[in-house]
Amino acid sequence: MINRVVLVGRLTKDPELRYTPNGVAIANFTLAVNRTFTNQQGEREADFINCIVWRKPAENVANYLKKGSLAGVEGRIQTRSYDNNEGRRVYVTEVVADSVQFLEPRGSGGGGSQGNDFYSRGQAPGGQGGYGQQNPSPNRNQSRLDEDPFASDGSSIDISDDDLPF
Repeated sequence: MINRVVLVGRLTKDPELRYTPNGVAIANFTLAVNRTFTNQQGEREADFINCIVWRKPAENVANYLKKGSLAGVEGRIQTRSYDNNEGRRVYVTEVVADSVQFLEPRGSGGGGSQGNDFYSRGQAPGGQGGYGQQNPSPNRNQSRLDEDPFASDGSSIDISDDDLPF
């Protein structure tokens, strides 16, 4: 049997981090994933998928992601049920994430508000350099992450709203 899920979307609110009585971290978040088609009114719809992640990745999600952050999630679908306060059975379907990838630097687009963070300094959350470099050389002929690659072009870009993923 196969139960694998791969999602890319934006967080609908800040992740909620809590700890089990044994001290194991767990983070909950909801990912808004756009559908590939439009409805009858020509509008794009999104699915809102509940995700959970455990242990150290949960702490990383809580520390580095926030509402609007673009994230990739790989994991499995899990269903469970419980009785609520009114005595009714509640069924829950969620994605248990094995891996959560941060798909944009903090401070860009929907991400965080800090401009000078670990991505722009070449530092990833694990202490490794961004893009596989431990110590990026300032003399290399590379563009900086905060530079606009289209700034010197002078021509405008014509993109239809149907081409945008959000």
